[in-house]
Parts: sequence; C-alpha cells; structure tokens
Amino acid sequence: MKTAKFYQFLSDPSPDSCWSLSAAADGRIYAASCCEGIPGGGATIVRYNRETDALDAMVDVAEASGHPLDSGQATQCKIHYSFAAAPDGVFYAATHLSAPGEGRRRYSPWADWKDEPRAFPHSVLLAYDTARDEVLWTDEFIPREGCRCLALDPDREKLYAISYPRDHFWIYDLKTKTMRDLGRLGSVNSQAIFTDRRGRVFTSNDKGQFVRYDPETDRLAELPVFVPPATGMSGWHCVFYDVVASPDGECVYGVPWNADPHLFRYWPEDGPVGRIEDLGSVHQERDRTMPIHFFLDHCGGLVFGADGMLYFATSRWPEGTERCFSWRDIKTDGVVVQMDPNTLERRDYALLDAPPGYPGHYVSRGGRDRHGDLYFGMVNHRGPVGMYRLLMDADGDDLHQPVRTWG
Repeated sequence: MKTAKFYQFLSDPSPDSCWSLSAAADGRIYAASCCEGIPGGGATIVRYNRETDALDAMVDVAEASGHPLDSGQATQCKIHYSFAAAPDGVFYAATHLSAPGEGRRRYSPWADWKDEPRAFPHSVLLAYDTARDEVLWTDEFIPREGCRCLALDPDREKLYAISYPRDHFWIYDLKTKTMRDLGRLGSVNSQAIFTDRRGRVFTSNDKGQFVRYDPETDRLAELPVFVPPATGMSGWHCVFYDVVASPDGECVYGVPWNADPHLFRYWPEDGPVGRIEDLGSVHQERDRTMPIHFFLDHCGGLVFGADGMLYFATSRWPEGTERCFSWRDIKTDGVVVQMDPNTLERRDYALLDAPPGYPGHYVSRGGRDRHGDLYFGMVNHRGPVGMYRLLMDADGDDLHQPVRTWG
C-alpha cells in the first residue's frame, strides 16, 4: 500500500483537532487547526505550501474576529465542518464552540447560556480572499451558538448552517448580511449539509431522515428517505457525517455518524424525493454483538480522486480485539480505502502514517488539490494532531475542480 504523510499542527497551545479541510478555488488545501478542549484555546487556518512541503499559518481566528482568547468567555476555538469554497476565490469559514474561557475548567452551552461573563457570545463568519491572502470581512453569525456545518449556494449568494446546541437550520444572505432561523431539526446535529444542481439543500434530522430546503418555495420538508443504519439498529443518531458529490454532480456519496456506518449513495433528482442506495458497511467483518466506541467505529474524509475513484478513511484493527473493554486498548491502523463507483469494488489503498504510539485513524474531511493529491484532516485528543498528504501521481493542473462548496 501507499503511505499518506503526516504533517503536525505546530502552534501553542498544541491543537487537539482538525474538523475542517478543503481545497479553495486557488487549488490549495486549507485546514483548521483547533484547540477545542483547552481553556482559552483558539483556532488557526493553515494552508499547505507545496514549495516548502510545510504548513503556513494564514489566519488567527481570534485576532481576525476581534474575540480575544483571554476574555473569560467561551472562545472561537474551532471551525467545525464549516469551510465553504466559492468559485470566485473567496473562502468562507464559520466558528464553533466547546472550549471554556481562559481560567475556567469547562464550558456547558446549556448551563452557561445566560452567564454573560462565560457564555459563548455568537459564532463568527469569516470571508477570506485567497488571491490577496487577506480577510475581507467578518460578521456575527449565529447568536449564542456554534456553527456545526456550513454550505454555500454561490448562485443565490446564500449560506446554509446548522447551529449547536439547539440544532436549528439557518440561512445567511451574503448580499444583505442578514440571518434567518427556519427552526429546529431535532436533538442530534447533522454533521453535513449538501446541495444539488438545482440549489436545493439537504441535511438530516436525528432519526436519520433526509430534510430538504427548496429555495423556490422557501420551505423545509422531511422526506420519506432515510440514511441506511446497520443491521439490527434503528435510524436514531444516523445523521450525515460526511457527504461528497460525484464528479458529474448527479449523485452524492455519504456516511453517517453512527455505529457500524454504512456507505450510501443518493440521487437527489431521481423522482420527487430522490433515491438512496445502501452500499454496505465500511468496516471489516467483526463481532457485531459487541458495542464499539464511536472513535474507533468511524469513517470520514470522503473525496473523489482525479481518477474518478472514491476515497475515504477508516480504521482497521486485529480481528477479535473489538471485545476489549476499552477502544484505547485496541491497536488501530488508519487506512484510505479506494472504491470504484461503477463496480463498487473496494480495496485498502493507503496507510495513514500516524505519529508513533498514537491513534491516527479518525479522519474528519478530505480534499484534493490542483495537482490531484489527496489530503485528510485528523483528530486525536490524545496526542499530535494535523493532516495527511497522499501523493497520487496525477497528470495535469487544476485537478481540484469543481470546488467543494460545503464543509
């Protein structure tokens, strides 16, 4: 197998997560270096530099947003599935909550909702010009809540977001810089929003049911379409985790944030509610009577290569060790799986070269740069955090097109 090289985020304090990674219209890879569990922790947008084979810090989110990390309030500590690349070169990012303010032990968005000295004031929307390497503007985004995920409709100049903790669906008008709240979806946040070629917007509720917003009718509707759960399980908590469009834009591939995730394929324009296919479990055969921690039982980083193949990252472990009392006792490997969308044939394609002694399989998002190489953002609360680069030996430039307009 090939090996994907690891690049550690190097800031102080040490980052503990990377929830967002994407290519912008300039064909370069941007990632969010986050300190979500550190009191007074912040976030930095970094960019991979091909000439130096290193990561460059581009945006200090606290500085750009005007929210100092020493204010005592819950900080703008991360960007959570909330990158959205516009074809014109502007790159949008929205912040999320979780880190307590400096000097505080923990933060609860519910208990501290009305505690002004420590409460999260609002998420921040940031517009970055990749041509001039500068922040164009920032704006208050969702009052008192973080942005869980983000999507852009560049034609209508609208951004769509889901808030946490209340799980509401929001629309932001880029022309007027105004927000609208369309109401609550459920009790478990979807981790992704996607759009189809008609500009309709899709997410999921806490039962794994598809929810569609139609900009022509300005209505949210629950569709009789569900994310496929594992055998013997209900759709509870089967929300979208990661979704990527096929190269021709006719369908999407996705995985849920749930136990034993199944890969699915959805055709949004096949009939009035679309058509979904269950493509099966992403994991190896195992004892499915044994519950497994979500950190081990994970799949993410869906991205299409320039070769038309679908790639995603997941975990592998020695057969039978899922019976261990704790996932921390299980030796895991992170692998990138290649799937042919025509035959659905899969193979383990590359190994994620994690820091020695630490798990490195938990991948959040994937991206493809203009040279066709693949990148994966990595989460690891126990040790070094960063991203992976997988050389693909593709031929040509501008191989990142079309850009991904959702996080």
